[in-house]
Amino acid sequence: MKMNPMEQFAVKPIWDFHIGHYDLAFTNQSLSMLLVVGAATLFILVASAKPQLVPGRMQSMAELVHEFVANMIRQAAGEDGMIFFPFVFTLFIFVLFSNFFGLLPGIFTVTSQIAVTFALAIVVFLTVLVTGFGKHGIGFLRLFVPHAPWYIVWLLIPIELISFIIRPLTLSVRLFANMLAGHTMLKVFAGFVVMIGGIKGIAALASIGPMFMIIAVMALEMLVAFLQAFVFAILTCIYLNEALHLHEQH
Repeated sequence: MKMNPMEQFAVKPIWDFHIGHYDLAFTNQSLSMLLVVGAATLFILVASAKPQLVPGRMQSMAELVHEFVANMIRQAAGEDGMIFFPFVFTLFIFVLFSNFFGLLPGIFTVTSQIAVTFALAIVVFLTVLVTGFGKHGIGFLRLFVPHAPWYIVWLLIPIELISFIIRPLTLSVRLFANMLAGHTMLKVFAGFVVMIGGIKGIAALASIGPMFMIIAVMALEMLVAFLQAFVFAILTCIYLNEALHLHEQH
């Protein structure tokens, strides 16, 4: 049996469609993104359809996520950052649902594609730029001038500028790499279970070991799925805080 751990990340067309030389095919990735957006939207709509003084399970979960994101923004960007609550909340929910849906059999992991995570990171980067220049004008460039003695500032400015420019890359690769590595590990252990389980006789019992490893890795992946959504959202808040306050403390 051919077991390829990377096959699960292959983007495959479900419906081919071309306009000239442009490929506009509807793929398994597109389908998974629609499922994620649909499930997230349904969750919010159902949870907020009939708000009650004593919340039910769905309303409690929605309120918990709402307060979690709101507190994260306040702690990282201050009260001024609450203007970005819809933006950060949407990012957090999309990444969270994408990560968890990717753990389901047969569902394509959207966040395992660098094109998707980089697109999200670019949106964050452009939002930071628009916010910074919109509030401070050309004074936003003071972000790249750290508080330091004058004789080393000239050395720190290029470092600050480079670290700022590569943020979309580091933000996207962090999420992409973690989801790719975890799902690859799950596939590898699943392959061990299938191969060893196919052995006849008592030797097949050796497949129990990889089976327990799958359970352990799956539990770890669920934790990583949440942590990566949190890390993506909290870094977004930190970047927005810099755009709002530069080097000031809030």
